[in-house]
Amino acid sequence: MSMTAPSSLPLSDRERELSAIITAYNDVTDRLKSAHERLHDEVARLRDELRKKNEELRRRERLAALGEMAAGLAHEIRNPLGGIALYASMLHRDARDTDAVMSAAGRISDGVRGLERLVTEILEFAQGRATERQSMALGSALEAVATSIAPWETQCGGKYVVDDSARGVEVWADRDQLVQVMLNLVMNGLQAAGDHGSVTLSAAPRDGGVEIEVSDDGPGIAEADLTRIFNPFFTTRATGTGLGLPIVHRIVEAHGGRIRASNRDGGGARFRVWLPGRDAVGQQGRSVPADLAAPRRRRGDESTWNETMAKAGVGVDRRADAPKNRRSAT
Repeated sequence: MSMTAPSSLPLSDRERELSAIITAYNDVTDRLKSAHERLHDEVARLRDELRKKNEELRRRERLAALGEMAAGLAHEIRNPLGGIALYASMLHRDARDTDAVMSAAGRISDGVRGLERLVTEILEFAQGRATERQSMALGSALEAVATSIAPWETQCGGKYVVDDSARGVEVWADRDQLVQVMLNLVMNGLQAAGDHGSVTLSAAPRDGGVEIEVSDDGPGIAEADLTRIFNPFFTTRATGTGLGLPIVHRIVEAHGGRIRASNRDGGGARFRVWLPGRDAVGQQGRSVPADLAAPRRRRGDESTWNETMAKAGVGVDRRADAPKNRRSAT
């Protein structure tokens, strides 16, 4: 007698219901697992962002304290400088027939000028300036940079090159402060690149703003210095105050932007400055953040100082093409 294999029996309503419940459970479990993984990644991202914000807050607190100290110190230095300049001019005037005395008086006056430039830079870093932004083609600021940098090209033996596409890029910024930023970065690059070196500036729209890149073919920046290069008074040069790049950093920050320093793969340093567009800024003429600003000078301090220096015959060159700080990490 032959036997046949039992045929599959149809599922009952109860079994179909149970199967649907299991399928739904598995689907919910998979979705919960995926959501948990996304939540884990988001928590990690927020923790990293919080760490960076805390570091930035601590940096701002340090800069605020340093700014107050620097402003007070600068004013204290200016007081005796005025007297020194005045007596040096009197010495120079009353001893015209004595070469040695005239030479000494000249050296004193040169020293006063150097100290005045230092004091001016300290105050500029400590107090900052309000930004007066306007919409403009970057070419307008680049022309001013080219004019001011020409003597430095000759002195350093290098070449400054601007990407043609950068000139037509629209930027929302304080023109004078933007010129100061680019001039300082280009000047640093020329000094780092040295004889027969080159510095290239390019710009392009990015992330609702404009990114400006200044790169050179010099030796680059030591890895240990990359995290300190924007710290006030940090310098590895025999000359310079170490305030040039901190002032640049402060100007960029006052615009709501950011600046990053790095080394190029092929050699040399690269600085990237990103400035937000008009829509991203939200308000015109944003000034230096209040927590970074040191107490302002009393009304009349600047004019009184300038009058004293003028009487002493010691002028301070504040033109854009006056020598600025060199990059400290080369």
